[in-house]
Amino acid sequence: MAHTGTLDISHLSKQYDVKGAALPVLEDITLTIQPGEFVSVVGTSGCGKSTLLRLIVGLEDDYRGEILLDGKRVVGTSLQRGIVFQEHRLFPWLTVEQNISLALLNSGLSEGDQFRTVQSHIDLVGLNGFEHAYPYQLSGGMSQRVAIARALVTRPDILLLDEPFGALDALTRAYLQQELHRIWEAEGITMILVTHDVEEAVYLGERVVVMEPRPGRIRRIVPVDLAHPRERSAPAFSRIRDTVLREFGDKPAAAAAPPLAPEAPVVTDHVPLAFQFAI
Repeated sequence: MAHTGTLDISHLSKQYDVKGAALPVLEDITLTIQPGEFVSVVGTSGCGKSTLLRLIVGLEDDYRGEILLDGKRVVGTSLQRGIVFQEHRLFPWLTVEQNISLALLNSGLSEGDQFRTVQSHIDLVGLNGFEHAYPYQLSGGMSQRVAIARALVTRPDILLLDEPFGALDALTRAYLQQELHRIWEAEGITMILVTHDVEEAVYLGERVVVMEPRPGRIRRIVPVDLAHPRERSAPAFSRIRDTVLREFGDKPAAAAAPPLAPEAPVVTDHVPLAFQFAI
């Protein structure tokens, strides 16, 4: 089981400079995530969900407030904080095994330990037999499983997931949601999932953080006190899903606000090489 830490976010605010004017993106975000917890974050486009993940992972450091992991301020990127994006970002000229092993480039592990660690994570994500396959030989869902294995192979304290299943068909998405829950239980790792899919958020999360936009703020945190495996058609599941959905209604101020500029893309320039492989 991986070591996991406590993440404390306190009065976090973030703004971008757009044509010389300040554009607030996040405002006064305060949230504590316990070791081993699975937290889902939902909200409409432009509410700063992805910006929040970039700040936690350390891709940006220009913000107000505090982001602490085990009491220490998050500064820059670290293999303690893995991330998986909507696009799998695999290197097309490398095999499954090679794509995963690149995350261990600066790990200090011996060649034998690296091999065993990679193999155990291939097994974890259910890709035995595909070690030597190239990305073009994999389905979208299989490629995302490789990306998850690559993010986990360094044994991070926290895994951040930014719409990891957003580009997949409904059946594949539902299957991978089950697989992600299995991996979370097996690894005992803290996971933070950003998604537009409320049902996905309730299915996976122990808490659902509902954000509202312009600037992004926490509107409500909804506990999900349901045992696993969760049945999507169960009345208790539907009640929690509907509770979250109701938070998206009746927000005239947000509706009247001008469109928010697209969030800045994730740029891996100047990010340590091993971390680039990890993401």
